Amino acid sequence: MKQIGIIVKKHLLTGISYMIPLIVAAGICIALGQIFGGVDVAEAEGTIPYYLNQIGGWGMQLVVPLIAGSIALSIADRPGLAPGLVIGYIANEIESGFIGGIIGGFLVGYTVILIKKYVKVPNSMAGLMPVMIIPVLATVISGLLMITIIGQPISALQNLLLNMLESMEGGSSFAMGSILGAMASFDFGGPVNKTMSLFADGLLVDGVYGPQAVKFIGSMVPPFGIGLSFLITRYKYTKIEREALKAAVPMGICMITEGVIPIAARDIIRVVTACSLGSAVGGGLSMTLGVGSTVPHGGLLVVPLMINPFYFLMCLGIGTVITATILSVWKPAAKEDENEAINDEETEEEETDLSGIDFKTGM
Repeated sequence: MKQIGIIVKKHLLTGISYMIPLIVAAGICIALGQIFGGVDVAEAEGTIPYYLNQIGGWGMQLVVPLIAGSIALSIADRPGLAPGLVIGYIANEIESGFIGGIIGGFLVGYTVILIKKYVKVPNSMAGLMPVMIIPVLATVISGLLMITIIGQPISALQNLLLNMLESMEGGSSFAMGSILGAMASFDFGGPVNKTMSLFADGLLVDGVYGPQAVKFIGSMVPPFGIGLSFLITRYKYTKIEREALKAAVPMGICMITEGVIPIAARDIIRVVTACSLGSAVGGGLSMTLGVGSTVPHGGLLVVPLMINPFYFLMCLGIGTVITATILSVWKPAAKEDENEAINDEETEEEETDLSGIDFKTGM
């Protein structure tokens, strides 16, 4: 079972790696169109902002076919690509969205593998298998299954989710943002973070931008919060943690959370709790205030492209302060023997006498 999970994750991450550049390009085009054309940019026909918004919108329509095709490609190699693109397009048409595209990609991939295994043709027709027979059979079988059996329940679930998010106000919006924010920072780029990220990316494709902004907050609060805590209570951080922060904070500016892992590993309960609480409050406020992002990555560099960027910075700041306050109060002072042990190791390395070594002989 564990091996199956690893295989599924591998194919899914391959699909996501193909998808992200498309979402970034299309999302930035939409954001630029809205910045220069305003909220009514879709009605300003013939203008550059209108065209930018159109380019981004058309690009977003390719996201589901691309992830379905790339997952099928990862599973079944080139014969899976064309049927995967078709099934992804079908997922869009029947409104099963991002989830339908992912499931459709796996459906196509393993359908192609079964066709390769069980469909036999004469040697004279072997050359037709990868270019005609496999793509046609995989498209027909997977397409019919997607339209008649698999796609409809997914479509109903997708529409229910979108309607629920659109109807959220006040407390319910804050609760959703808090859950997503805590998930985004809980394991610093691990499986929980990836699950939340996948959820936000899927909603982005459907024009729901709030969770994407929460993803930004949850990814940046940990390095910024820990960094602020260090500035407030330096004596509570060992030399190793200080060195880790030199990389973690710049990485956080670019929305890379993994830099805090060395710090979290030394004090996992306090660091995870503080970061999750700060991100939960920041994420809840972000959803309540209507903050959104049409771009899935970029950290502080893309804040000007966000919906309500000032509120975004305010929510990020509040989450950062909460995390820093909890850590500064709760985290114990660093033990002197920890720093002394580190200093002793460095001293031993500096004082090692190499004069007796003959580098020609290695003795």
